[in-house]
Amino acid sequence: MEHVHLAPEDEDDLYTGYNDYNPTFDSEELDNDIGFQQAVRTSHGRRPPMTARFPGTAVGGRPLATSFGSRVPLMSSMGRPMTGAQDGAARPMTAVRAAGYSSMARGSAFDPLGQSKGPAPPLESKNEDSPEEKIKILEKKVNDLIEESCLAQSRGDLQLSLEKAKEAGRKERALVRQREHTGTADHINLDLTYSVLFNLANQYESNDMYPEALNTYQLIVKNKMFNNAGRLKVNMANIYFKQKNYPKAVKFYRMALDQISNAHKEMRIKIMQNIGMVFIRMGQYSDAITSFEHIMSESPNIKTGYNLILCYYAIGDRDKMKKSFQKLISVPLGIDEEDKYIPPNDEPHTNMVYEAIKNDKLHQMERERKALAEKFIMTAAKLIAPAIESTFAAGFDWCVDMVKGSLYVELANDLEINKAITYLRQKDFNQAVETLKTFEKKESRVKSAAATNLSFLYFLEKDYEQADRYADLAMSADRYNPSALVNKGNTVFVKQDYEKAAEFFKESLRNDSSCTEALYNLGLTYKKMGRLEGALDCFLKLHSILRNSDQVMYQLASLYEMLEDPHQAIEWLMQLISVTPTDPQVLAKLGELYDNEGDKSQAFQYYYESFRYCPSNIDVIEWLGAYYIDTQFCEKAIHYFERAGLIQPTQVKWQLMVASCYRRSGNYQKALETYKDIHRKFPENIECLRFLVRLCQDLELKEVQDYATKLKKVEKMKEIREQRVKSGREGSAQSRREGSAGSDASYVDPLGPQMERPKTALKKRADEDEFADEELGMTVARIAQLCCLYGICLKCIPNTDCDRHAHLHLPIQQRTSPPTIDVPHTTPTRRRPRKRQRQDDAT
Repeated sequence: MEHVHLAPEDEDDLYTGYNDYNPTFDSEELDNDIGFQQAVRTSHGRRPPMTARFPGTAVGGRPLATSFGSRVPLMSSMGRPMTGAQDGAARPMTAVRAAGYSSMARGSAFDPLGQSKGPAPPLESKNEDSPEEKIKILEKKVNDLIEESCLAQSRGDLQLSLEKAKEAGRKERALVRQREHTGTADHINLDLTYSVLFNLANQYESNDMYPEALNTYQLIVKNKMFNNAGRLKVNMANIYFKQKNYPKAVKFYRMALDQISNAHKEMRIKIMQNIGMVFIRMGQYSDAITSFEHIMSESPNIKTGYNLILCYYAIGDRDKMKKSFQKLISVPLGIDEEDKYIPPNDEPHTNMVYEAIKNDKLHQMERERKALAEKFIMTAAKLIAPAIESTFAAGFDWCVDMVKGSLYVELANDLEINKAITYLRQKDFNQAVETLKTFEKKESRVKSAAATNLSFLYFLEKDYEQADRYADLAMSADRYNPSALVNKGNTVFVKQDYEKAAEFFKESLRNDSSCTEALYNLGLTYKKMGRLEGALDCFLKLHSILRNSDQVMYQLASLYEMLEDPHQAIEWLMQLISVTPTDPQVLAKLGELYDNEGDKSQAFQYYYESFRYCPSNIDVIEWLGAYYIDTQFCEKAIHYFERAGLIQPTQVKWQLMVASCYRRSGNYQKALETYKDIHRKFPENIECLRFLVRLCQDLELKEVQDYATKLKKVEKMKEIREQRVKSGREGSAQSRREGSAGSDASYVDPLGPQMERPKTALKKRADEDEFADEELGMTVARIAQLCCLYGICLKCIPNTDCDRHAHLHLPIQQRTSPPTIDVPHTTPTRRRPRKRQRQDDAT
C-alpha cells in the first residue's frame, strides 16, 4: 500500500489525481514485477484451454481466461483476489487501468458520446393522415380565422371581418362532423363553438344585419351547454334599441338583469341605466326616474345624475330638480388633487419623474373625467335655472350658491360668466355688462375672462373706446390671455393701424398657437396691408386646422383672385360649395369668374343656382336678363326684369326693359300697354314718351299727337330746369364775387385763393335738334339716343348716314342681320346747321 496515492482532505479540485494511478496496474512494469512473474509461472500449467464458451476481457490487447479448475482463487502480487468464475458461472474480467486516462494511447480513441458512429437517425415524422392530427389542424385554422376576423373589424374592414367569421363557422361545423365520424363526439370543444357563434353574431351586428345577428344570438342563448349565455341578452336588447323596438329592448334588458347575480354589481347598474334610457325614449319619464333613483342610491355617477335632472325637467318638478342637482354636484369623481403632481423638492431626478407622469394616460383620463363632469354640471345649471325660480337670474344665483358649497367651487365663476352670456343671447346687453363688471375686483383669471367678454360686447356695439379700455384691463390681469390680445388687435384694426394690429395677433399666436381667431385676423390684416403672400400663408395654415371652414375657403379664393390666378380661385370656390352648397354669394362669385374667363354656359349655371337660393340679388337678376337678351330669348328675360321691378319699384329702367323685351319679341300691343303703365307711374319720363310716340305711330293710333305734345312739354320743362340751375349757379357765383369785392377789396384769404369750382352744367349744344311746334319729326340725334338703348348701329337704319355706334350697358351678342327700325321721315320745320362729330366706338 506504500505505492497507493491518497487524495488530501484539503484539496478542493474534485478531478485532481486522475492521471496519478496505482503503479501496480502499470502493464509496462509487469515484466519487472517478481510476484506477478512467479504467479504466472505457477498457474500457467494448470490453466485450461481457452474456448468460446467463456468470454474473457482483453488485457494488454489479448484475451486472458480466468482460472476455472482451481478451487483456491489466485492472488495477485498485491494480495488482491483474482476475478474468476464462481458457482460454475464465468464472469468477465474488469479493467485493470483507468478508462481513457492513459499517458499513451492504446486501442481506440476516447469517445464517450459515441460521435464516431455518425449522425443520429432522423426523428420519425408525424402521421398527418391520422384523425387526431386532422382535428388539431382544423381547430388551429378555426382559431386563426376568428383572430383575423377580429383584427379586420378593428381596422374598420367590416366586410372582410364578416367573411372571415362565416368561414370560421363553416370550418367549425366541418370539425364537429369529423369528430362525430371518428367517434370522438364527447370531446367536442364547446368553447370553440361558442367563440365562433359569438364572433359571427358580433360581425352581423357591426354590418347592420340585425335579423341575422339576433338569430345567431338565439342559437347561443338557447343552448344550455354554454355557461353564462344569458348575458348575451344584453346584446340582443341593444339591437332592439337600435331598431327602435323599445318594448322588446326593455324585456331583454330585464331578462339579462334577472340572470346576473348580485355579485356583478357594476354590470347590473349599467343594465339598469340602459333600461332608464329606453324609458326616456318611450316617454315614460316616471319609470326612467325609478331606475335612475335606484342607481343614484346604490352607485351614483355623473351621467345618471344628469339624466335624472332631465327627467324631472321634462315633468316640471321644481323641487326634484333642485334635489337632483344637489345629488349631481355631490357625486365623487375619485380623482386625486392636482397637488400630487407638484414635486416636493428641487431634485432633478424627482422633477423628471413628476413631469413624466403629468401627461401620462392616467392623468389624461382624470382630466377628461373632470371636464365631462363640469360640462354636465354647467349644462344642467343652464337648463334648470329658468325653471326652478320665478326669474332666470334667481335660478342661476341658486345654482351658483349650491356649486360654491360643493367640490366644484371653481365652477361658480364660470356659471356667473355663463349667466352674462345668457343675458347676451336674450339681447339684454345692459344686464350682461353689469354682471361682467362685478368681476373687476376678483382674482386675475376670472377678471381677465370678464374683461375679455366686456371688450367683445363693446366691440359689437361699435363702442371702440370702451372695447379698447376693457381689452387693456384684460391684458393687465393676464398678459398671456390670447383672447384679450385678439380683442386688443381688433380695436387697433378698426383704427386702420394694421402694423400694430398684426403685432398683437402675432403675440396671441405665440401664447397659444391654436388660437384660430388670431390667425384669421392676422390673415385679414396682411390682406389689408397688401401683403397677399403672407395672408395666403396664414389662411393655408388655418385651413389645415379648420378643414371645413367656409370663411377660410372664401378668403383663399379671394386672395387667389387678387393674385390673378382665377383657376385656383375657382378650385377653392368649388371646395366651398361642397361644404355650403346653398350659399348664393359663392355661386354668384363662381358665375362671375366663369364669365370673366369667357365660359358663358358655366357662368349661367351658377348664376341661375344663385338666383334660385336668393331671388332678390339685383346683380344676378340683371346678368340673367342680359344673358337671355344676348341669346335672343327676350320672353325669358321678361321674368327677371319684372322681378327686379318688384324689388326696386322706384327704378324706371327695369320696367322700360320689360317693355323693350315685349317689343323685341314682337308683342307690340303688350309693349304699348306696358309703356302706358310706365307713363302713368312716371309721367315725366322722356324715354317712355318717346317709345309711346314711336309705337303709336307704328300702330297708327290716334293718341300719337297727345303723346307727342306731352313729350315736347316735358323736354321743354327739362330745358327750362337746366337753364335755371345753370343761371342760378352762375348768378350765385357772380354775386359772391361782387359781394366779397364790394365789402373789402383789400381782403386776402389767409388760406390762399379758393379752388376753382368744377363746372357741372353744360350749355345746350347748338347742333341739337328739336321737334317743331307745327308737326312731328324725329331727328338724327333722337334716333341716336334710341340706338344707344337698343344697341343698333345707325348705319343699319334707312335714310341715316351717322357713323356713330351705340352699345347697351348689358352685353349684346353680334348679329349677322341687325334689325331695322322704321323711323318716320319727316322734315323738321327748322334745322340748325351742325358739324358731324366722331365719337369712339366704345362710347
